[in-house]
Amino acid sequence: MILYDPDLIQAYTDYGIMLPISPARAPRIIDFLTQTGVLDTHPLKPVLDCPGARRLLGESPGPLINRADLERVHQKEFVAALYQEGPEGSQGLVKALLKTYELIDSQGRPHRYEPDRAVKPLAALFHLTLAQVEGTYLACRLALKQEGPTPGFCYYLGGGMHHARYDHGAGFCLIHDMMIAARKLQAENQVQRIWIIDLDAHKGCGTAELVHFSRIPGALGGNQDAAKALEISTLSIHMAQGWPLDEETLHAAPLGRAPWIKGDVEIDIEAGAEDTYVPELQKGLELLEKRSQNLQPDLAIVVDGSDPYEHDELPSSSLLRLSLDCCIERDRLVYQYLRERGIPSAWIMAGGYGERAWEPNGYFLRTLPDA
Repeated sequence: MILYDPDLIQAYTDYGIMLPISPARAPRIIDFLTQTGVLDTHPLKPVLDCPGARRLLGESPGPLINRADLERVHQKEFVAALYQEGPEGSQGLVKALLKTYELIDSQGRPHRYEPDRAVKPLAALFHLTLAQVEGTYLACRLALKQEGPTPGFCYYLGGGMHHARYDHGAGFCLIHDMMIAARKLQAENQVQRIWIIDLDAHKGCGTAELVHFSRIPGALGGNQDAAKALEISTLSIHMAQGWPLDEETLHAAPLGRAPWIKGDVEIDIEAGAEDTYVPELQKGLELLEKRSQNLQPDLAIVVDGSDPYEHDELPSSSLLRLSLDCCIERDRLVYQYLRERGIPSAWIMAGGYGERAWEPNGYFLRTLPDA
């Protein structure tokens, strides 16, 4: 099953943000799968948008993600700023967005930011981000709902904000959609144990921070349920150097906060060691299972970034250059690993930059009817 909603596509240039994030990535995946006839076969059909997913799940009209869901994961003061209710009013949200998307440099000058070219107010990005979080939550629900001889599978062409921290956004990620969805599912008693498997080129530093501190009663505001926190386990395979593990970022970060914090299973891939990627991922999955005391999760959330791809156009992804075949092998390994264990999975598209960012995700999805 694929969750694809054209209304959730983020065209960043509309907000004056000049990042190499193509709004055509998700549509090109759908076009590719349509042209190759894949969408006529199981397990990818049907393709649903968010309203269609809500109807299938029996949800009534109205927002599915609310302020309480954000506060289950993020600092209340930070959430208040996003809702323009903090001491700075609307400027609190604008400042959060400027920081998250790195739009102002250390000298106070615009960086990859041309507000004069914007056709939408920067603050409007928050509402689109909330809708993206809803998409991640719906993908999890759809994966859990499916019945049959094979575990549920839903691929969401959106989401993946794995750098968002407890009290601020970072790395183009304002709030953490996977953790918000995971905590909401736990609060609704729909799941107990969850794996988050992160395949993005960059370390899932926000995930590591949020999971780590939620396991410590009273840490970072103490707004987490520590018992439920112990039931979320993480794996991140990423570049051994480069953002957010570069010297400048680490030096600027307080000790004991992201990106210093390690997740449960971390696999650092050195530049030039791409041939070790898939074997190391296999070992990492086995270690994740072992560290989970062989307790099978109710759901796996897979952060399926395509930025490790050799044709990715983001400079900070350049230290990891996987071929298209390697990207497909990576995803098939995770897919088969979860399928063999009967674990439902929600896949989130996550990072990918430039005009060819659609290729790893699209070609992987094309393989699934034969998996």
